[in-house]
Amino acid sequence: MTDERHRFAAGDVIALGGHSAGEPARLGEIREVLGEPDHERYRVLWEDGRESVLYPGHGARLHVRRTPVARNV
Repeated sequence: MTDERHRFAAGDVIALGGHSAGEPARLGEIREVLGEPDHERYRVLWEDGRESVLYPGHGARLHVRRTPVARNV
C-alpha cells in the first residue's frame, strides 16, 4: 500500500523505496511507533541488522509487506 497518510504499526514490515532509479528498496520491520498522530516516526530494524529511527518525509515511498524480513547478519 502506498499512502503517506497510512498509519503503520509495530510488527509491520515495510519497504522504503530507493531515492534514485535502480536503487533497491530497503526492507525493515517496524519495532515501535514514536511521536504523535500526523507526526509519527518509526524505530525500524533493517534487514542488514541495523536499527534506526525513520522520519518519513514528503515523497517517501513506504509499502507494507507481509513477508518476514531476512536478516543478513
